[in-house]
Amino acid sequence: MVHLFVPGAGAADQVDGPQVGFVVSKAVGPAVVRNRVKRRLRHQARESLSGLPGSAVLVVRALPASADAGYDELGADLRSCLERVLR
Repeated sequence: MVHLFVPGAGAADQVDGPQVGFVVSKAVGPAVVRNRVKRRLRHQARESLSGLPGSAVLVVRALPASADAGYDELGADLRSCLERVLR
């Protein structure tokens, strides 16, 4: 699940680029699994940031099925979500 927020031009707290945050709850698995999912998502998101507006704030929520997903599958799911959000 992905949420995208793009503040208006008058936003006082402008940052130098898009920001990404990850929500990986304990339902995904133990700490080792949650951290692995976050690392994989972080790396995949880094490659996709160029398509986001400069002031975008992106929140990615990992569902429990992401614990069993491979690196390529997580990347494909993230890209698919980003395409839907950016329409």
